[in-house]
Amino acid sequence: MRWRFISRQISIIGCILGLCLVLILHACQAAPTPQPTPSPQTQQTSSPSLPAETVAILKSAGSGGVFNPKRGNVRFVVISDLNSAYGSTDYDPEVDKGVALIPFWQPDLVICAGDMVAGQKLSLTPAQIQAMWSAFDQRVAAPLRRLRIPLGLTIGNHDASGAFKTEGNFIFQTERDLASAYWNDPKHNPGVEFVDKFEFPFYYTFKYQDIFFLVWDGSSSRIPNDKWKWVEKTLASPAAQSAKMRILLGHLPLYAVAVGRNKPGDVMENADKIREMLEKYHVHTYISGHHHAYYPGHRGKLQLLHSGLLGSGPRPLVDQENRSPKTLTVVDIDFQKPQLTNYTTYDIRTLKVIKNQELPRFLMGHNGIVLRQDVKEQELTSQEKSLCTQRLNRQLCAA
Repeated sequence: MRWRFISRQISIIGCILGLCLVLILHACQAAPTPQPTPSPQTQQTSSPSLPAETVAILKSAGSGGVFNPKRGNVRFVVISDLNSAYGSTDYDPEVDKGVALIPFWQPDLVICAGDMVAGQKLSLTPAQIQAMWSAFDQRVAAPLRRLRIPLGLTIGNHDASGAFKTEGNFIFQTERDLASAYWNDPKHNPGVEFVDKFEFPFYYTFKYQDIFFLVWDGSSSRIPNDKWKWVEKTLASPAAQSAKMRILLGHLPLYAVAVGRNKPGDVMENADKIREMLEKYHVHTYISGHHHAYYPGHRGKLQLLHSGLLGSGPRPLVDQENRSPKTLTVVDIDFQKPQLTNYTTYDIRTLKVIKNQELPRFLMGHNGIVLRQDVKEQELTSQEKSLCTQRLNRQLCAA
């Protein structure tokens, strides 16, 4: 009887073990194969959503790939200074490469800090100026429209210079008229959500989600008095002040950062007064071009993104010997972080990311010091402060 009982128990245990084995095998067949979590550096070179030219550039980057940063709440790509020689209807290959790469980063919008064509020459005929805008449309604007990526833009000195002989009498009136005609043609709608078109494309505002963008005519160093009234009224408006972030776009920077542009006329007049006004209305960042050198800076409470160029004529930063590489910048906005912005800037030729540590800790242009984005004023050494005051003065060295 005892052996019969033991035998029965063994049979029951065997049945249970057999049933467990069947369940385990079934679960293994049904469970999906675990997939590796993609890193920020993963590039989708085989994605059917990417244009063929984008895929080709990504493949050419080799095994290291192209770094794709972690997205913020809003992402935009900043390009600037696309033009070549006066009157040219052609663009450097880096312009085409930069435009072709934009789908890889999947931005919410693109920002252009000016100099889209190669004007600012009185001998150019209306037909030549229109041909330049047609070339820009073919190589830059139309590809973005096909991708349905909005383009926020500011006018540069080579697009439609605001230099004038007397108040309201512009030297390059024909270029301004034709630039206005191009951008106000419904076929060339940039796709942004306008708040106030005012004098588009020279002065206007638009928004994207919780970011308020103000664009002014920084194609020359001076903003006319009547336009200042519009700027201040606009920045004080509920639409601007209720936004989580305010960004200003203009071609000329406030402070000099590049060799050859380190002089009056190549920066905005009364930079410190402008900065104080922008700080009063809590403008977070001023995006500019013109100096043909990338530098992520700040002065006071204002962030200063000096865009590099994709076109002709890169320049060295102040006190540097080597020319700044041709660049574009991916800006990710994270509303949960105190600094709000994260820049990822690429040398467009090598597709390598430019690190802050590769750039000078500060720049001493003729009208004031600019600190690198990650450097605080209290972190400057006594030797660095002394160097600045010897060259400039205490006020211009107060960052």
